[in-house]
Amino acid sequence: MASWISMNAACAQLRVRPQTVYAYVSRGKIEVMPDPADTRRSLYRAEDVAGLAKRKEAGRKHETLAANTLFGAEPSIPTALTAFFRGRPYYRGQDAVALADTATLEDVARLLWDAQQAVDFTPGAGPGPRRAAPAGRLQAFTALAGLAATGHSTRGRLTRVLHSESQALVGQLAASFGAAPGSAPLHLRFAQGWKQSPQVAELLRTAMVLLVDHELTSSAFAARITASTGASLPACLLSGLTTLSGPLHGDASGRVQALFADVERQGAEQVLEQHLSAGLPFAGFGHPIYADGDPRAAALLARFEPPEAIARFIAQVTRLTGLQPNIDVALAALVAQHRLPEDAAFSLFATARSIGLLAHSLEQLGVAQVIRPRGRYVGVVPQLAPATPRSP
Repeated sequence: MASWISMNAACAQLRVRPQTVYAYVSRGKIEVMPDPADTRRSLYRAEDVAGLAKRKEAGRKHETLAANTLFGAEPSIPTALTAFFRGRPYYRGQDAVALADTATLEDVARLLWDAQQAVDFTPGAGPGPRRAAPAGRLQAFTALAGLAATGHSTRGRLTRVLHSESQALVGQLAASFGAAPGSAPLHLRFAQGWKQSPQVAELLRTAMVLLVDHELTSSAFAARITASTGASLPACLLSGLTTLSGPLHGDASGRVQALFADVERQGAEQVLEQHLSAGLPFAGFGHPIYADGDPRAAALLARFEPPEAIARFIAQVTRLTGLQPNIDVALAALVAQHRLPEDAAFSLFATARSIGLLAHSLEQLGVAQVIRPRGRYVGVVPQLAPATPRSP
């Protein structure tokens, strides 16, 4: 649950007068609610106040602002794709968790791409994936690299043409990860390719809709940088997906799967003791954006029962740390419960997020400027050669 503080506490933390707090409230920067103990007073969301205080403390120095633009919690690139309101992600103003109840990936792609026509990920709209490697990330990245090497610049091309190419890229990527051929929605094709039931297909649909985008992540930023140079759409997607593949980003579910493997091999009690006694973090628990818990994980975990040992372990970690499971735990639990392919979590994440990465790339095309941060040199002072005197 969210925590709430008084006006005096908010003023003290922000080092401002009440009028300034009221201004923050009016601009939507601080959420407010009536005090249940005294309806004449108000309480203010502690997380909002703490976030504002942190940004104020950073100061207005140029170097601090430049560093925070890249490493801080506040993005510097305007976007109309995804935002967070009251602890939930919204795609173009629509609640992503609510969309996951019924929407398909095709529906969400049309929404995020602002496409005029229905989106179709049927293979055959472009060159198919290369089959030299088994289905999985090796085949997916190899095929995408080939397309990036031969792709056309995004500059000077109509939006509908870029949408058509984007559809082909997502369809080819899904096929590389093991989705079956055909004209069915992607979640059904993944279920067919992995020999799963229609019930599991629904879980795959829910999971992938929840994973389509997450605002200005490191992979979205990488894709936008590439798009700003006029590179091809497959190059933009490859740039974003290689960034996504890191274990601290889109492949984080792999760390959770390793944790679950330890639980299966050693037992929950021993794994808990090892982590708690050494102060080791539990992979997949807690999220910097969601103070009250990742709503995507809650939505997915509510739709199936994880294996008993894993469910018990999740409950124990939550009770002992106070940290809620995030979407990486939910994905890993889904893979374990239905015995999906070993790399299924990343396959689902990468396919779904490719839609968001392409949305960011397409949106960045509207900005006629290359993204080029400046470095702040902190190394050894150069030994400059003496100036050559001019001839008289």
